[in-house]
Amino acid sequence: MLNINKEITGEKTVFALEGRLDTVTAPELEKSIMDSLEGVKELLFDFSELSYISSAGLRVLLAAQKAMSKQGEMKITGVSDTIKEIFEVTGFLDILTIV
Repeated sequence: MLNINKEITGEKTVFALEGRLDTVTAPELEKSIMDSLEGVKELLFDFSELSYISSAGLRVLLAAQKAMSKQGEMKITGVSDTIKEIFEVTGFLDILTIV
């Protein structure tokens, strides 16, 4: 289960995720992100309540990063040690901006 809390302020959009980002929940997040990208200069993900991310979730982040590279920047905050380890093993630490 994944709770997606989206907050739009001008050209900034924040997605606060709570729960598990996996094969079941990734399509919902992807749709929500892609529906929200128009005019966005800063895309921020708050992972402080995210407990798990699968390869499907990583794919969604990669697609968002690719889209944002053309129009602004994307950052991820609140990354737990567990998820940071997943990013490290998969090479995503080099791709994503984690603050």
